[in-house]
Amino acid sequence: MVYVFCLVLFMVGIAGVLTQKNLIKIIISLLVIEAAVNLFLILSGYRSGGVAPIAWFGAGPEALSTGAVDPLPQAMVLTAIVIGLGVLALLVAIALRLYHRYGTYDLTKIRKLRG
Repeated sequence: MVYVFCLVLFMVGIAGVLTQKNLIKIIISLLVIEAAVNLFLILSGYRSGGVAPIAWFGAGPEALSTGAVDPLPQAMVLTAIVIGLGVLALLVAIALRLYHRYGTYDLTKIRKLRG
């Protein structure tokens, strides 16, 4: 059920990117897509009844492989959050430059002003 929520969230973000004319709304839609992907990655490492690998310190490899949660998706999400923050900062800077140059966030008006 939660995977369906990830898909719906992803599709809402895609619809926002494809249908919106306002640059700020497009950036927010990209953030929604990023949240959906991060949620999916976290869910891919979930194990019912699992615990963190550090809790299995001293146990054998069999116990670790059957009871520990996979830490790789968590590390991937942390990396994706940092990269997403950098991309967000770049997109906001570009949006501000476009606003200062053209005086609008509407992409149709910005395209009309092309010389």
